[in-house]
Amino acid sequence: MTRKPRTDAEHNRRHLVSVARAAFAADGLDLPVHEIARRAGLGVATVYRHFPSRQDLVGAVLAEQVTACRTQMRAALDDPDPWHALRGTIHRFADHQVRHRGLNPALLGSHPAGASIAGQRRAQARRFEQLVERAKSAGGVRPELSIEDVRIGLAAIASLRAGSPESTAVAVRRLADLLVAGMAAPAREAAPDQSLTSSATHSTW
Repeated sequence: MTRKPRTDAEHNRRHLVSVARAAFAADGLDLPVHEIARRAGLGVATVYRHFPSRQDLVGAVLAEQVTACRTQMRAALDDPDPWHALRGTIHRFADHQVRHRGLNPALLGSHPAGASIAGQRRAQARRFEQLVERAKSAGGVRPELSIEDVRIGLAAIASLRAGSPESTAVAVRRLADLLVAGMAAPAREAAPDQSLTSSATHSTW
């Protein structure tokens, strides 16, 4: 294979993963392959040349998301301010529920496609637990707060539906604000928390 065909093939693969990620996020993981091909402006045969099965394409999209999540969590654990890291992670999680709703069932384990990333999901949960414990040790959150309390809050964010996508987005981000406010140690409650916004500028989970 010459350099140009190889470069073209790599470009097509990256393009397919990018298009599939956006398509699955918007319309769910059961979207047909021919629809992915149409949105990518490529033939179905090209899709299958890069991804022999639909599961391979879904797996590539999920692997990309897992890598991004792992990078973000490691950065949060390296943040010298544990409270800043924890509240930022919660806002990223909420934003991901809004912008990648079609991928969330697999990433959270309720869709069969998520079986391929079960190990990574458990590892991410352990890292998140470390994040909560760091914030508690630093006095950033209420001393009586448990990891289960936080997980219940995240589950509420993930399951929230409020009619239209627009109203759901507002409700999800508001719920994240309330969760962060409820977690904060009393000393932090006295001062306005700049994280309590409904902005859509947070990074993905």
